[in-house]
Amino acid sequence: MRFGSGKKDVDPKERAIWGDLMALGMVFPIAIALGFFLGRWVGGLLGHPRIGMGVGLVWGAATGFWELYKVTVRLNRMDGDGKGGDGGGSGGGDGPG
Repeated sequence: MRFGSGKKDVDPKERAIWGDLMALGMVFPIAIALGFFLGRWVGGLLGHPRIGMGVGLVWGAATGFWELYKVTVRLNRMDGDGKGGDGGGSGGGDGPG
């Protein structure tokens, strides 16, 4: 999978992979910032804005890592579609012979 291969016909799966990876670069900061400000707002309503900011930051970071997990699982499924797995187990190495 090369980024600038110069081909006009790019596999849609490859475009989906690059789209997922580029979306992660936006999801992390947006989730953290949204969690921070939303937590500060809710904490202010309840009278504890600092606690709300902390909870919001943790929630935003957890959301970002959850999205990273989902993308990783999706990419592993796409990678596994083209390969014939042996069904798990310890069946030798990748070397010849």
